[in-house]
Amino acid sequence: MLRMEGVCKSFGGLQALKEVSFSIQEGQISGIIGPNGSGKTTLFNCITGILPLTSGSIYFQETKISGLRADTIANMGIRRTFQAGKLVPSLTVLENVMCGISRFTAADGADTFLRPPFVRSRKEGAIQNEAMEILASLGMGDAADRWASDLAWAERQFIQIVRAIVSKPRLLLLDEPASGMAARETVMVGELIKKIRDMGITVAVVSHDIKMLMEVAEWVTVLNFGEKIAEGVPERIQKDPLVLEAYLGTEE
Repeated sequence: MLRMEGVCKSFGGLQALKEVSFSIQEGQISGIIGPNGSGKTTLFNCITGILPLTSGSIYFQETKISGLRADTIANMGIRRTFQAGKLVPSLTVLENVMCGISRFTAADGADTFLRPPFVRSRKEGAIQNEAMEILASLGMGDAADRWASDLAWAERQFIQIVRAIVSKPRLLLLDEPASGMAARETVMVGELIKKIRDMGITVAVVSHDIKMLMEVAEWVTVLNFGEKIAEGVPERIQKDPLVLEAYLGTEE
């Protein structure tokens, strides 16, 4: 579904990504791990068009997307979350999730000019129904009318994920979805990721939480200092000497 070929990203004299090449297979949960500063979030920023590549290419379903605008890439079916993603505090949970639906945004002249004042548009009704449906399907329907400002950190992270999938993307990129969560909440994140995969959405997860990621990912790619040092099934990655060295260091 997604293929990266020789991806490099430099910030002045700092090379954040060095000749990174790997693929994300359709229908899989792919994990991307690495110590802090290994280039994981930079990689997501390059995939989604937030940062331009220094060199290399990225292909989504055989279409080259490197060099395209971020909104163009999103409309092609790639959505993402952010490690410190924010909700709109003055909106309800349902309204925040509704913000994730973009395909209804084209103006409908007849609906705009002929609709009586204070009457909800057909498009708004359709958006609300879709947002409510996805919340209910993930067991979060009871939270629809809560104010976003009243949510705990973990709840905000969950709603950020729901907002990203409400438009039914083909590929979902999750950046540290369990950041700042306790063990029980981390388990819930893993269960949510599996539910999303079962909905037919391919998922790629960036995380430094090895335990959570090894339990949900079917294929794992490891970065260290901007370079890919290993990839494979979780069982093999956990025993890879280069991965162990990257996380644990070596004895002098």
